[in-house]
Order: sequence, then structure tokens, then C-alpha cells
Amino acid sequence: MAAMSYLSVIERYHEYENLVHELLESILVGVGDVNLFDKPVSAKVFEDMAVSYPFVELIYLLDEQGIQVSPNISVVNQQIKLLNNGKQADRSQRPYFTQLSEANTAHITRPYLSNAGGGLCLSASQILKSSEGETGIVVIDVNLTRLIEFMMGDSARRKMSPFFKSIYAAIVLCLFVLVSVLMWTVTLDIYDLFNQASARHDPLQPFGIIIFLTLALAIFDLGKTILEEEVLMHKDIFRHSSTRRTITRFISTILIAISIEALLTMFKASLGEKQYIEPAILMMLAVVGLLVGLGVYVYLGAKAELLLTQTQANKSGSKTDKRIA
Repeated sequence: MAAMSYLSVIERYHEYENLVHELLESILVGVGDVNLFDKPVSAKVFEDMAVSYPFVELIYLLDEQGIQVSPNISVVNQQIKLLNNGKQADRSQRPYFTQLSEANTAHITRPYLSNAGGGLCLSASQILKSSEGETGIVVIDVNLTRLIEFMMGDSARRKMSPFFKSIYAAIVLCLFVLVSVLMWTVTLDIYDLFNQASARHDPLQPFGIIIFLTLALAIFDLGKTILEEEVLMHKDIFRHSSTRRTITRFISTILIAISIEALLTMFKASLGEKQYIEPAILMMLAVVGLLVGLGVYVYLGAKAELLLTQTQANKSGSKTDKRIA
């Protein structure tokens, strides 16, 4: 539940590129007010935008030569703020100015790293006419990560992320404490194994140590998986591959633990403890069943996601063709 990585943001952008452009174009239409050049800071349209679109970060106005004629108007926590910088800056080499034309009165750039916020952003620009008939350009910078979350309806979940993360961190801490207890028990057993003469007459005692080590390994791997998947990494709950990866890692941990236990039980049986033969065989069959089931699950899940991705790509392509036509 960490922040989305740049790779995830770019993937989502390309997946929903047409929808992103449609949304930004609709916002540009909404800000097409001739009064912007007269009273850019007090314009009510910006205040409405700050409330309705939390992903908007910066707004400013350019003249026909690409010179910024207004200060940077920042949107922070749904509040409009006037920044004392940006005015008279030369933006004539920026793509939101150079790729704008009368024939195409709106332009949306490709994703790039923002100099102001440091994250991925888009700039949307549109040609406007001032109240005196002069031509100008309004530019809107949007945070691409927050835009993707807004479009996916993920903003509310992101607000709860610190709470969820703290719960998962507490669970992981408890698991690691349990691993420490098991390792302390293993250490004491190994010490007894080397210092007690009676241990030499019990060939099964080392197996108890291995069992504790196996449990410690399984619990540690489980805690590590939870820590990585739920605390450190961003988990995209809208992708089947994210859930499939978590389940695969969890089942793999169980497979390793059961396999080691089955091997130990088989060794016990080979040392004369015949009552362990049947449990060892059953555990090995369970391992095979889990492995086959996991393989089928991963294969079918990957195939289903591929079909879903192709369907979305075809829909996106058909929308693009309609727009071009």
C-alpha cells in the first residue's frame, strides 16, 4: 500500500490514455472563461476546479509569445493559493506551447517529471481569447498519480492506507517476535544436543530442531511476504496479477514448509519409526496436490488477465478510431 511506482502509473496511463485525455479536455472546456486574464486568482472557476478535481496542482496563463503573464496559481488541499513565482517566465519552448495551434485549440502533453513537485505530471493547455480580444493560453498541470487514483475511485482507500499499513506492520512485528522465540528454542536445543550425553542415544532429537527451524522459516517468509506486499510495495488491487502474486508467494511458503516436514517424517520412518510412513506419504501427496493446483491457478489467472487486457485494448482502439473519424 505504498505509493504507486512510476512504472505502475505509466502502465495505467497508457491503459486509460484516451479517458485521461477526455477528462482533461472537459476540464479545459470548463475553464474557458474570458475573465481569466482579468482576474485569474479570484476566478470562481478555479475554486470549483480545486474542489472537484484534487489532482490539479498548478494553473497559469501565457501570452501569444509563450511568456507567463500570471503568477503560478497553486491548488493545495482543495484551496487556491497564489505563488510569488513564475510570472514573466519564458515557456515558449515547452511542449504545451509549441504543439498548440489554432486548428487544435487544446493540447495534452506526454507524462514528464514535474520540476515543482518531482512526480509524474501532465500539462493540458488551451487557447483562449481575453476580454480585449487578445489571444492567450491557459495551462493546467495535473499530478498523474492522483489523476489515475481519481479515475479509478481509489482516493478514499489511499486515505486509509496509513491505518492499514500500521496494522500490517504490527502483525509482521508479532510474526518476527515469534520467529525469534523459535530461534531461541532451537539455540537451546542445539546446546543441549552437544552437551548432554543422553542425546547420543536419541537419534530423533535433531529432527525436533529441524522442525522448529522449518516453522521459523515458514513464519519468517510469511512475515516477509506481508511486509513487502502490504507495507513496502504498492499493491494494485485492480489488477489480478497483484492478487495472484500474493497468493502464489503465500502458497509457495506453505509448500516449502510441508515438503520439509514430509521429508523429515520420511527420515523418521527410515530410522525404524514405521508409524510415520503413512503420514509422510499423505504429506507428499498434499504437496503434489498444492503444486498442481497452484500451477493451474497461475496459468488460468494469467490467461484470464491477458484476455481482459486485450479486450480493454480493443475498446480503447475502437474509441480512438471513432475520435479520428
